[in-house]
Amino acid sequence: MKLVKQFIEKDKSGYVTLIPEEFEDMWHVYNLIQKHDQLRAVTIRRIQSESSTGSVDSQRIRLTLSISVDNVDFDTQVGMLRISGRVIVENPHVKLGTFHTIDLEMNRSFTLIKSEWDVIALERVQEACDITKKADVAAVVCQEGLANICLLTSSMTIIRQHIDCPVPRKRKGSVTNYEKGLRRFFEQIYQAILRHIDFDIVKCVILGSPGFVREQLYEYIFAEAVRTDNKTIMQNRSKFIVVHTSTGHKQALQEVMNDPAIKIKLADTKAAQEVQALDQFYEMMNMDPDRAFYGFKDVSKAAERGAIGTLLVTDELFRAADVVKRRQYIALVESARASGGKVFVFSSLHVSGENLNQLTGVAAILNFPLPDLDDEEEEEEVPEDDADLDEDGLPRMHSNQNHDILDAVLG
Repeated sequence: MKLVKQFIEKDKSGYVTLIPEEFEDMWHVYNLIQKHDQLRAVTIRRIQSESSTGSVDSQRIRLTLSISVDNVDFDTQVGMLRISGRVIVENPHVKLGTFHTIDLEMNRSFTLIKSEWDVIALERVQEACDITKKADVAAVVCQEGLANICLLTSSMTIIRQHIDCPVPRKRKGSVTNYEKGLRRFFEQIYQAILRHIDFDIVKCVILGSPGFVREQLYEYIFAEAVRTDNKTIMQNRSKFIVVHTSTGHKQALQEVMNDPAIKIKLADTKAAQEVQALDQFYEMMNMDPDRAFYGFKDVSKAAERGAIGTLLVTDELFRAADVVKRRQYIALVESARASGGKVFVFSSLHVSGENLNQLTGVAAILNFPLPDLDDEEEEEEVPEDDADLDEDGLPRMHSNQNHDILDAVLG
């Protein structure tokens, strides 16, 4: 997604102008547009005009319309959005208040105006437009003295840093200068990895080269991580894959991506992380049910106590037409993050999102057990008839009833 312009006021009102560039972008847009938002885009409308002789002429014209959103439909087969609503800005060809449907397609810009841009909406814009958020594969292709540190997405490759560090040749009887030069070269690559690769996002780091450079680089990276006590590198050792390439230039990435073994490694990890989180929730329900709750009521109580370690919520809940309900879930996400919890927003198009929707769409794994949450719920569900009984099971007299009985006795 391309962000053309963004303007958000201090009161959170404002607008963004976006250009969706691929199918996934259309899914992001579908999740962004809410009922009562305002949308401005180029559209096609059939206009009828009557001549002086009384004949009616009909033609289709292209014009820019602004509507107040009433309904949003997403055609997942063709990746197109149909947004309908009333026209809110006067136009020479369309009357104010007229209903119109705008078809949003890829590679066409639009402006979305909201009275309140909440944290979930802003994060979705950032996620869709920040190429590094999509780049869950990193690669270092190199040969002696030359390296390219790259981030890969489904549609493009970005070179984050190009390293050119001459390495002296080996000489007979002495390899000291060669080894020093090679260490300098590897150190620059190591620092570039630390600077450009976010291991919370990246699921795989490919080290590719001709010869034995890749193996030497791999050994240097982890020897240096041990020496400097870099836990991030050491904890993500399993993400590093060493492969052979014919060159250290960017073109070598094509060889890497066509390798069937690499394709298996590069399975969609965002979905895999969601599946893993949901599996952990199911496991916790079986092993320690006092640390696993679902449903807004129980999860929000756990959030109030700062107990949430992992919050699982589907994006469908943030598309709710009920503004109050939507704000409740946004507040829940903010509360979980404020207490250090990790939040997974599941796509309702993915099977894991469908499974989570069967659990009301929201669930949490707690940092510590809260066995009294169930007790609180039972207390709240006590029938009114039982609530009016005393400890002996007899009807409890209220103060006004006591006065009435006393008046009757004295009267």
